[in-house]
Amino acid sequence: MSFTSLSNRSSYPLLKRPLLTVVITAFIATLSVTGCSSPESNDSEPAEANTENPTADAASNIANNDAVSAQTISVDTVKGKVDLAINPSPFVVYDMSLLQDLAALDVAVDGMPGNLRLDNLHAKTQPEPKTVGTVFEPDLEALNAMKPQAILVGSRMAEKYEELSSIAPTLDMTIDTANIYDSSKQRLHDLGALFGKSDEAAKLQGDIDTLIEETKTVTQDKGKGLVIMVNGNKMSAFGDKSRYGFIHSVLGVPMTDNQIADAPHGQPVSFEYLQKANPDWLFVLDRSAAIGEDGAGAKAVLDNPLVAQTNAWRKNQVVYLSPDSYLAFGGYYQWIKDLTTIKNAFAAAK
Repeated sequence: MSFTSLSNRSSYPLLKRPLLTVVITAFIATLSVTGCSSPESNDSEPAEANTENPTADAASNIANNDAVSAQTISVDTVKGKVDLAINPSPFVVYDMSLLQDLAALDVAVDGMPGNLRLDNLHAKTQPEPKTVGTVFEPDLEALNAMKPQAILVGSRMAEKYEELSSIAPTLDMTIDTANIYDSSKQRLHDLGALFGKSDEAAKLQGDIDTLIEETKTVTQDKGKGLVIMVNGNKMSAFGDKSRYGFIHSVLGVPMTDNQIADAPHGQPVSFEYLQKANPDWLFVLDRSAAIGEDGAGAKAVLDNPLVAQTNAWRKNQVVYLSPDSYLAFGGYYQWIKDLTTIKNAFAAAK
């Protein structure tokens, strides 16, 4: 059995989550022919199968995933290595950033959660997928009826991994928030390999990388930044190891406060904190708006005498991040949306 590696293991920090490594395996079948074998039986295959089987790149998986390659793929996920057929069908996805990547790759999904708020989660010619629960809770009855060949999960559904694994091969492709660029890059690469879209995945990553470089050229020497989430009347700040850390670690915007605690929901802060920190740039995620909650929006909450004293507010250097940055962080469209917003804001700065 021969193995051809499609991953770069050095591109993902080993002390975080394991590299999403993809290895394609070509089968060589050695079959014995007995004297009673029928010429029509499978036992009449030649002793050595053709190792140049068509890859999933030649399979029809645009808007439908009916063609399943004879090859298999091994994905080294957060939970360990998972082996499955290339271009599995049907398959289910329980993560919005995964859905964004698959939509950008134009891979149709057979089952997904219902009531999702983003409008960039379907392939261009996507048939209506079956609803198989929510992003937090799977519908086991619907899953068992579908009999999926693969289930892809991310952060919100990861805790259901064992339960889902009893139904079908399950890939926990949760992004490492402390290294979101390399992690999301590796995952896009692996999805391309899994669904026969490696060339398309490389092109999409090129879109992201080009936009990163363009954004970095305008963020240099423009002052320090602070990322906050506004949730109703509550606020929290995020550092460079968070899901929003790419603003500092990738785009090179210096942190206003290097002592922000690393926490999943950020470090709680007040208006007084913002006044004292005095960021030159304020990056804002409106969580209430992202999840559709009623109440005052982030702009109204931040319209405060103390915030008004900051450089960011006085210079109109407040950048509002997309809902995707909360719901689908690390997804293709999240990268494109937020990089474009940040680039345009810095380019317009005086």
